[in-house]
Amino acid sequence: MSKFIFLEHSADVKFQAFGDNLEELFTNSILAVKQAIAGKTKIKKVKEKKIEVAGKDYESLMYNLLEEIIYFVDADDFIINDVKEIKLRGFKISAVITGDKASNYKFTNNIKAVTYSEMFIKKEESLKKRWICQVVLDA
Repeated sequence: MSKFIFLEHSADVKFQAFGDNLEELFTNSILAVKQAIAGKTKIKKVKEKKIEVAGKDYESLMYNLLEEIIYFVDADDFIINDVKEIKLRGFKISAVITGDKASNYKFTNNIKAVTYSEMFIKKEESLKKRWICQVVLDA
């Protein structure tokens, strides 16, 4: 099964991500944001960054984590390549990500922010009992 899919949305970027556990769900959501920003551009693994965020529930934790990924592009000139490590403890998450200078690449999508519009995180009740989330990014 795919890690994430993009859905139709009138003006913004909407995706659903999937995972067998919450760590995988958060990882695949980060990778969806990376693809929303960079498309199919191959990003090199030049350096690592550590992220630590917290939230009051899984939705706010997702929001804060993905906002940090978007923030890195503009404020730190850093674009993610991959998620090296991710750890979830309650409503706190830490991750080690790899990537490169964003200014080394040209992107077509200008993702501005994460929104709470249509956001959800839940465990599917199907036989696979996978986690699913939906996120809309302001483009």
